Amino acid sequence: MSMQAVQKSTSSSILSAGRLSTLDRWLPVWIGLAMVAGLLLGRFVPALSDVLASMEVGGISVPIEVGLLVMMYPVLAKVRYDKVASVTGDKKLLISSLVLNWLVGPALMFALAWIFLPDLPEFRTGLIIVGLARCIAMVVIWNDLACGDREAAAVLIAINSVFQVLAFSLLGYFYLTILPGWLGLDTAGLDISMGQIALNALVFLGIPLVAGFASRLIGEHAKGRAWYEDTFLPVIGPWALYGLLFTIVLLFALQGEAVTSNPLDVARIAVPLLVYFAVMWGVGIVTGKVLHLGYAKSTTLAFTAAGNNFELAIAVAIATFGAASGQALAGVVGPLIEVPVLVGLVYVSLWIARRWFAVDPYATSVAEPEKVTP
Repeated sequence: MSMQAVQKSTSSSILSAGRLSTLDRWLPVWIGLAMVAGLLLGRFVPALSDVLASMEVGGISVPIEVGLLVMMYPVLAKVRYDKVASVTGDKKLLISSLVLNWLVGPALMFALAWIFLPDLPEFRTGLIIVGLARCIAMVVIWNDLACGDREAAAVLIAINSVFQVLAFSLLGYFYLTILPGWLGLDTAGLDISMGQIALNALVFLGIPLVAGFASRLIGEHAKGRAWYEDTFLPVIGPWALYGLLFTIVLLFALQGEAVTSNPLDVARIAVPLLVYFAVMWGVGIVTGKVLHLGYAKSTTLAFTAAGNNFELAIAVAIATFGAASGQALAGVVGPLIEVPVLVGLVYVSLWIARRWFAVDPYATSVAEPEKVTP
């Protein structure tokens, strides 16, 4: 199933239908090139990473926030917010998402970190932090490319942001101190306040979410829904992919030297991450199938379960253990593995839509949530 086919439906693609640009047809290639470009810039232009690292406000990287805002805004502007109520009433979806994100995900990463990195405590701690940081940003891109339910994605990432504020520190204490102590394993600490986590969630989700909601509200009121969806959205649509590529370059440039200087360490960290992303996505899609959520919501459940908030994980690791720490390197390797793996899972999702769910993902509008039998 090609990404070109994804773009042929206005209801299920990030960009509008019509003439396909080179960027659209070769998206995985451009993502790979953006990753390589970022790594090379970080490696051979070290001053760039220093400049980017210095452009922070309250521990938040301004360039990365700009990139994520540009990436998320077009997708969140496409959400039909008048349909969100139907998602909040879907108890199967909400409960399964909470269980996968806040019970299964952290426990699985804890287990994988100890199984694969028993002799590397710094990397192990970094991976556990990645597992605690649930995705609230880049998942909107993967979900949209896979023809997931936009309204469901908006609701689930909003719920994750709330739980992140409330539960991140407590779960960090449990998985890094309490549980290892019970099991007779090495313990570690985590110094992060609820205020810092709340600021992270507000900046990385709140700003683009408010911008997207305001755009639809003002646009539909002024020009009507037809103009908004047929004229305005196709204009801003391509910027989601531009923002994605820009963000990837920045993320990898920030730690390019550390990653390229430690290829064996990166390989050790990559293995449990590969297992984690595959297992979480697989459990999510199977759960959706078993609960009869339909393809769109099952896909959304899978990607919101598999993705992680690498921005928060990296910020916490650096703030607690230092920029040169093994914990920070593990956080950086997170998106290094997550980006290509989840792009690949987009293709897998589109392939199983017909084989397993017996639906055409391009003919099913993600803007109209599927009805679920109570």
